[in-house]
Amino acid sequence: MSVLTSLDPLQAVRESIHALTGASTDFDPLLAQVGQARYVLIGEASHGTHEFYRIRAAITKRLIAEKGFTALAVEADWPDAHRVHRYVTGTGDDPDAVDALGGFVRFPQWMWRNADVLDFVGWLRAHNDGLPASAPRVGFYGLDLYSLHTSIDAVLRYLRVVDPEGARRAAERYACFDAFGQDLQAYGHATTLGLTPTCEREVIAQLLELRRSAAEYARRDHRVTPDDLFFAEQNARLVANAEQYYRAMFQSNASSWNLRDRHMADTLGALVAHLRTQMPTPKVVVWAHNSHVGDARATERHRAGELNLGQLIRERAGASTRLVGFSTYQGTVTAAANWDEPAERKRVRPALPRSYEALFHGFGTPNFLVAPGLPGAREALEPPRLQRAIGVIYRPQTERQSHYYHVTLPAQFDTVLHYDVTRAVEPLERTGLWERGQAPETFPSGL
Repeated sequence: MSVLTSLDPLQAVRESIHALTGASTDFDPLLAQVGQARYVLIGEASHGTHEFYRIRAAITKRLIAEKGFTALAVEADWPDAHRVHRYVTGTGDDPDAVDALGGFVRFPQWMWRNADVLDFVGWLRAHNDGLPASAPRVGFYGLDLYSLHTSIDAVLRYLRVVDPEGARRAAERYACFDAFGQDLQAYGHATTLGLTPTCEREVIAQLLELRRSAAEYARRDHRVTPDDLFFAEQNARLVANAEQYYRAMFQSNASSWNLRDRHMADTLGALVAHLRTQMPTPKVVVWAHNSHVGDARATERHRAGELNLGQLIRERAGASTRLVGFSTYQGTVTAAANWDEPAERKRVRPALPRSYEALFHGFGTPNFLVAPGLPGAREALEPPRLQRAIGVIYRPQTERQSHYYHVTLPAQFDTVLHYDVTRAVEPLERTGLWERGQAPETFPSGL
């Protein structure tokens, strides 16, 4: 270590950052760090920031074009993403990208129905159309488990083609949920209190039957493809895991969180196994929130028993995994005030002191990339600091309690991209409320 580094550890970080200026070479250090990795998980510090979506897409384009990545898996529901998959691979019925995003109808629609995702979906379709006929198309897949009813419909549609009698049995099993309509939280609450039997036995029985019948379905009916069977099985597995998830919501935060992230990790594993039947070495980019992508073992949430997707993939794939995070100091964000409320364009207040965001702001370089685990940078960045996480809800009045937690950055991410001032992502449905934005606020002190 140099004398300068030992006297001023933060100077070592300043000297190791790579300024992001909009040049074509901006992400060369990141591509070099990816090396031969097969999994690149790219986060976001909010679900509503334009720069995170735009830059994540730019990096992904280079990973596809230069590193041979063959799939994108996102923090979205499996059947909704499947509609996009069919569009980008040229196998669907949607005439254009905006129609292909039409499956994203539940809150928060802006996460995937926004201008930056629309641009990327259009690019991915054009990229696939330009490949040789024999080359595998780059697919678009969902990892999440909120789509219980949509996934039930997908399973039934598949079975009505290959096994009408099996479709009747599946409909009888899935009718277990009918008393609750679309309110699956009510189902979870009622079963937790013992007011009604669970549907666990029914959904597991359906998943097992589909798996047992897979070989027979493949032989019996040539109107469906191996992909169709795989997508149906993943929907049946999603239903089984979603049923468990909605019951776990009323047990503990860690229990439901862990079930969801295990589902995402297992879905990624199943996807890679499926892709191996079509190509020798699948390579997957993942888009999800920092809280899912950054290794949970490096955060205070780990002490509460939480794990996450980034941790699980690191444990399973080791050196073949790269974790990339984002941060911002201030700006605007698309978010709601409460769950299932309209999208607003909210002001993001300047980051709190003693946070990584405030530290990065103090460097004076507006946008930069840093590898926090490299020698020199590690020593300065290893002491735990606050990190901000904005999901689909932003509550600036209670920001410290609602949006910050302590992390150890070098163990959390391999690479971090900091954009000091960012702006809200643009929803495809721009309401008057979003257009008006949010006037400057007087924030309470001491948060």
